[in-house]
Amino acid sequence: MLHLSIPRLALLMATLPLSNVLAQAPANAPYDTSRDYHSYSNPQAIRVEHLDLDLDVDFKTQSLGGHVDLQVRRLDESARELILDTRDLSIQKASLVDAAGKLTPLLFKLDARDAVLGSALHVTIPAEVTSPSFTVRIAYHSQPSASGLQWLTPAQTAGKKHPFLFSQSEDIHARSWIPLQDTPQVRVTYRAHIRTPKELRAVMSAANDPASPLDGDYQFDMPQAIPSYLIAIAVGDLQFRSVGARTGVFAEPVTVAAAAREFADTESMLETCERLFGPYRWGRYDMLILPPSFPLGGMENPRLSFITPTIIAGDRSLVSLIAHEMAHSWSGNLVTNATWRDFWLNEGFTVFLERRILESLYGQAREEMEAVHGLQDLNHDLSTLEPRDQVLAIDLRGRDPDDAFSDIPYEKGYLFLEYLESKVGRERFETFLRGYFDHFAFQSMTTEQFVDYMMSNLLSGAPGSVSDADLNAWLYQPGLPADAVLPHSDAFGKVDQERRAWLEGRKAARSLASSGWSTYEWLYFLDNMPEHLTTAQLTELDATFRFTQTGNAEIAHSWFKLVIRNHYQPALARLDQYLITIGRRKLIKPLYEELMKSDWGSAEARRVYAQARPGYHPLTVKSLDPIVLKKPTSTAATH
Repeated sequence: MLHLSIPRLALLMATLPLSNVLAQAPANAPYDTSRDYHSYSNPQAIRVEHLDLDLDVDFKTQSLGGHVDLQVRRLDESARELILDTRDLSIQKASLVDAAGKLTPLLFKLDARDAVLGSALHVTIPAEVTSPSFTVRIAYHSQPSASGLQWLTPAQTAGKKHPFLFSQSEDIHARSWIPLQDTPQVRVTYRAHIRTPKELRAVMSAANDPASPLDGDYQFDMPQAIPSYLIAIAVGDLQFRSVGARTGVFAEPVTVAAAAREFADTESMLETCERLFGPYRWGRYDMLILPPSFPLGGMENPRLSFITPTIIAGDRSLVSLIAHEMAHSWSGNLVTNATWRDFWLNEGFTVFLERRILESLYGQAREEMEAVHGLQDLNHDLSTLEPRDQVLAIDLRGRDPDDAFSDIPYEKGYLFLEYLESKVGRERFETFLRGYFDHFAFQSMTTEQFVDYMMSNLLSGAPGSVSDADLNAWLYQPGLPADAVLPHSDAFGKVDQERRAWLEGRKAARSLASSGWSTYEWLYFLDNMPEHLTTAQLTELDATFRFTQTGNAEIAHSWFKLVIRNHYQPALARLDQYLITIGRRKLIKPLYEELMKSDWGSAEARRVYAQARPGYHPLTVKSLDPIVLKKPTSTAATH
């Protein structure tokens, strides 16, 4: 029986050539897989188990202010210091809270700021505190520049009437609005008392009551233990629409009806997930539709997924994102990566689950198209990323995990699971997944822990099917192994035929057999065009299919790449509007990159960016500043 234990895997890694295994690791510094290199905290000595937040939301100062009570448990009886993660927080006081609520001041020290990790907060625990469990209160307020918060003016919202606040705590941004142990190794329950302007509603990644009065005073409870990056808050002019017995949508009034129509299948998705992956353990699954500046497609905050409005296409063609965020209720929220090195355990699993949901609800052809589209994205990243960033178990020491964001953990992780399934069969693999989620529910996992469990509970029944070298190739080496099981779509073959016929002049655009094409067929049609088309060709496509005016943000993104490459002037005004009104990094970052490749484009990028930047999220700004605020990479002549 092949059984690859954690020590054996470590030995395997140690004996492989450095270029094959975490070659980016500093010399003489073996990687400690049990350690979170992106947290200062000391949960092995004193672990936070519960938070009680009491905060005022102040739009005038753009800050959250109040205190957090940290219920902690001492694991090392000799420990006399609680170490918390912070970033740009103003710490006013630290206190011990006794059972009667009496406060005793505690000594504390805030370290110098690190550009990535922020500042460690050291709280001294007096020797007379001998109980293994006690409560520490930190009084503080956040700064307007908090990386995990975005404060929007009324003009930056969909409704244009009221301000809006939302958080984005993943990866290491919770520490910018709560002093806590900001590592996915630590899971906490929490309660919160949030005070807001009376005309606004607060919601959190907790139990939300849409019937609660609009009075500026809100209480929340999250009874399931979650990692810090899943603690979330939003405040705005929000209404609620139910779309099922356990599902609904919060959104601004001008958006809520369209969102409810778009996501009408959410309850069916949830039932499908339970049938495939086991019971849903979070009570309700609601969605919050955020203003367009939200930097991501979605964020899987438990009980309340945060969703970009860019997937409201009017035809439910982009709801795979909802399937993805819902799947996180099992992979990521229920069983969580222990460190950001293990991020693929969240995202690779979730893409795998997402595509199972889509296959069940919409058929195999839809799932195949999405998988091929994902493979194209992966191949792009594999062609541009350094080898060290192409591995699943990525070494991020000394780097901001945000900076290593790519499709590798998503799509390579997905293909790894497809590979494993091909070795044991679908039925056995699905049984394994359900057992995995049950066994490790509400726990955090490292890559090596997963491998050890997989060898004992999956591959032990198929001896010889996966070797040590196979695992090393998938987890610790760049690129894709030669025997990867790659997706294929017959539908895309037909799209290739139609595109070729048009490019060769055998068919006019109006004669293409494109009636009934899905979003993914249109994306494949556009993404595989030659880089350079004539103005006449672009005009014909635009006149026939109205790409410049499409309400589908994904199709518009693919079209605008062609627009930029070929300086198609009739679409430039709409491109400007797109870049100014959308903050989703996936959609706008590639467009700025294309613009910066030419003289005219770089000038256009800087002009638009100067207007758009104040409305972008800090994460988006962080990604775009190095691209736009630099010299153009080319002085190629324009078309």
